[in-house]
Amino acid sequence: MTSGSPERMMGAVTASMAERTGRTLDEWVLAVEDSGVDALDQKAVRAWLKEAHGLGQNTQWAIAFEAARRHGWVEPDVEGYIAGQYAGAKAPLRPTFDRVRELLTSFGDDVTVEGRGGYTPFVRRRQFAAVAASTRTRVDLGLRFADAPTSALLVASKGPGQSTHKVGLAAPEDVTPEVEALARAAWEQNG
Repeated sequence: MTSGSPERMMGAVTASMAERTGRTLDEWVLAVEDSGVDALDQKAVRAWLKEAHGLGQNTQWAIAFEAARRHGWVEPDVEGYIAGQYAGAKAPLRPTFDRVRELLTSFGDDVTVEGRGGYTPFVRRRQFAAVAASTRTRVDLGLRFADAPTSALLVASKGPGQSTHKVGLAAPEDVTPEVEALARAAWEQNG
């Protein structure tokens, strides 16, 4: 597990939860169950926690995740998350995602792919890229830069993931040598 892994971050959030919120994780899960919100609807649980209790995002996620898990939800593996992102109307974007994934993982054995519901992070020492099916016709390749290269393709962004910039891609052919150079620069800056 890397120092910034989701598991370690979740552990840090839950370890300090009682001190920060006045309730333990178990007590929050009971509160969710008593609220009438469907514990399996993590989005609704997070909204309730924010609106009714003013909890921060990481705390919301930890509680919603645990409430759903205790009610039978099983977290997908990385491939399950990816399959969910490229299902239905966004299924035609899967070849574009696959091409981007092939590129990003070719940079080195130190690249790992993580699972998330709305995007796919690519991590070296820290997240350097994230890919999301942003619309039915476009995949966004988010890149994290400390010092962004100059490129007409880059758009400043606060997502997906920890990205500072993104590039829109409509087809596998849009992964050009310039896109590769931008992605490699993000990989190098986050190593």
